[in-house]
Order: sequence, then structure tokens, then C-alpha cells
Amino acid sequence: MSIVRKRARASGTDSSNIGRFDSARVDATTEAQISAQMAADEAAAMQDAGRHIRRIRMRLGWSQTEFAKRINVSVETIRNWEQGKRGPTGAARALLRILDRAPEAALAALS
Repeated sequence: MSIVRKRARASGTDSSNIGRFDSARVDATTEAQISAQMAADEAAAMQDAGRHIRRIRMRLGWSQTEFAKRINVSVETIRNWEQGKRGPTGAARALLRILDRAPEAALAALS
């Protein structure tokens, strides 16, 4: 079986500009615009982390209350993580990584 690869080209576009940037536009970008984009990127990352934490909890079959008790944090902390308001740090982050990758080992250690 052979694979045929075709280069997609939008009508009316110049393929020589693909992968290039507009240096005038970059130069015109203000520090405020850069800061706003950084804040938006950080907020999006927190939302992604929150969804990931919720998937871990749901895969384990735990409610927020049970999850909080098992990992020894408050329910409010779990809610903040899942809503993307805050993110886990330090030992909590490491524990969540273990719960994601090796739940049996983490559950045995938590028991």
C-alpha cells in the first residue's frame, strides 16, 4: 500500500508565505499585548490542568469529597484545581502524577 501525499493549498494564497511571519506586525506588538497574551495562555493552561485533574478523579470513581479525603486536601482545593482557579504544587502535583500513571501504587500507598 503506497501513501500519497498532497500539499494542500488554499485558493488565492501564496505558498511562499507559509511559515513566515510579518516582522512589521511583530515590531508593532506592544508590551501590554504581550502581557495580555501571556495571561490568556496561562489561564488556558490552568483550565487544561483542571480538566486533567477531574479526569483522574473520575477515572478513580471518587467524588470531590472522597478525593479530597484520600489525598488529604480540602474539598475547596479540589474545586479550585478543577475549575482552573489554582493548580497543585509540590507533593500534591507529584501525587496526582502518580495517581494518573500508576493508580494502583498510589492507592496502596494512600491506604
